[in-house]
Amino acid sequence: MENLLILTGPTGIGKTEISLELAKKYKGEIISSDSMQIYKKLDIGTAKVDLKNTEIPHHMVDIIDPDKNFSVADFKYMAEEIISEINNREGLPLVVGGTGLYINSLVYNLDFTETEADYAYREELNKILQERGSEFLYTKLYELNKDMAEKIHPNNGQRIIRALEILKDGNEKGNNFRQENGDYNLIFIGLNMDRERLYERINKRVDKMIELGLVEEVKDLLDAGLDKGSQSLKAIGYKEVISYLDGEIEYNEMIELIKKNSRHYAKRQLTWFRRDNRIQWFDRESDNLLKKIETYIDSKLD
Repeated sequence: MENLLILTGPTGIGKTEISLELAKKYKGEIISSDSMQIYKKLDIGTAKVDLKNTEIPHHMVDIIDPDKNFSVADFKYMAEEIISEINNREGLPLVVGGTGLYINSLVYNLDFTETEADYAYREELNKILQERGSEFLYTKLYELNKDMAEKIHPNNGQRIIRALEILKDGNEKGNNFRQENGDYNLIFIGLNMDRERLYERINKRVDKMIELGLVEEVKDLLDAGLDKGSQSLKAIGYKEVISYLDGEIEYNEMIELIKKNSRHYAKRQLTWFRRDNRIQWFDRESDNLLKKIETYIDSKLD
């Protein structure tokens, strides 16, 4: 059975630092499960690791241009191939990140088989999305299938539309989200900490992103012709900067909005991952944290 270590937790908690240390000890290679770090040129707002300054092999980072779309099914297919390759090299694959659906695609038996698209229905839903917003469609989805709705953020209009299409086809794949995948020797680790302390870290992290030039990064992307509606620019940090550049909000309001949205995202991430009892949680501020995690990993490895 192939080994698989997953390290997750809310945004801003410091997963990267811990993952690099673990990779050094266990001949590990890191597979990013961050849905925005896959994009080239989105560096500051995604807190992307500087690949030039680490000898640890990284995968699923900087793999597509920011004007392209990338699905959960794409991630699952690519990540599973990489996991097998790393095991074949007698290394330890470390999936690191906080995108819940990406991680679930590996630890649950999710079916991403595409159903034949009903383009008329999709066009109708897109029109509703433009005219009435994602919250309206989310309410519709919630009424039809609460379980599916709870797996999707209310602002993610395209994923809501896809879920509604699946329901219309009578193929409610969302009901299979809790079927555990037993293909791996799974070592599932979560990092958490006092919420107020976490929020402080997030706020400081946003200040650092602004200092490093987040606004300039977004300007450069737009100046290079990247459409504001691109999937990549829907990420927290990028969409708020666009609102500022468009004159919709003031500079200080932009910063506070990024912090607020990041804190809310962290809260949603924790809610998501607490549903999985396989996760062994560790306090990020615990004494001898690395040693405690290593002891747990050693107990799970053959």
